[in-house]
Amino acid sequence: MLPSFLLALREGLEAALIIGIVLGALQKMQRPDLNRYVWLGAASAVLLSVLAAVILFSVGASLEGAAEEIFEGITMLLAAGVLTWMIFWMQAHARTIKSELESGVRRATLRGGSQALFLLAFLAVLREGIELSLFLTAATFSTSARLTLAGGLLGLAFAALLGWLVFATTVRLNLRRFFQVTSALLILFAAGLVAHGVHELVEVGWVPALIDPLWDINPVLDEGSPAGQILSALFGYNGDPSLTEVLAYFAYFAAIAVALSRRRVLPPAFNEA
Repeated sequence: MLPSFLLALREGLEAALIIGIVLGALQKMQRPDLNRYVWLGAASAVLLSVLAAVILFSVGASLEGAAEEIFEGITMLLAAGVLTWMIFWMQAHARTIKSELESGVRRATLRGGSQALFLLAFLAVLREGIELSLFLTAATFSTSARLTLAGGLLGLAFAALLGWLVFATTVRLNLRRFFQVTSALLILFAAGLVAHGVHELVEVGWVPALIDPLWDINPVLDEGSPAGQILSALFGYNGDPSLTEVLAYFAYFAAIAVALSRRRVLPPAFNEA
């Protein structure tokens, strides 16, 4: 539940901040009459994202045997890749995204407004929604669909509340710190997705196990126990992993360390929101 909550909170807050920036720009331009096109674009993107999530989950639920393991493995690896890309994309664009959005709103308004603003809001929210659909689908493979859905809905509710606090009140959240902390946690979740994905591909024979198992600590901490299930859902814990899983897990962290050493800091996102 915690991974889906955090993923939904972060993606939802990013979408809420984007919509807030667009609406704020329209307010500065004294064009509140165009607000409805922004909301319509956002709502359309939400509906399409929900449809994408339903399709992904339905496809996964309909598969059995090797096809199911392949689907789960590829989905988990894809989700980890997109999640990692999202974190570094935010670092690269965080300092300029507000000015870029406001500039886009001004251009859209000068060109007539309605269709361009609809598309601006639609694409911004759709990107977050499709990413979240993929993440939540991957999360259901390591925990129950019910808990994943509950965590996702709770995260979106908190995201909406935080977005409202940022733009409609005098409350000022430390968004830089928020995105730094969540980025660190999401990197851990992504490493777990990589390990889970490789495990599924090892099971189906697409990837060699090398040594299987490399160790077995299930007698100490069973992956089927409540604590083991929590660690599995959060960080990809496996009591008896193959050497390939372990190598993939640490290779992911090594790649992140190299990338972060070049960038020096974790994502600061939306400092000026």
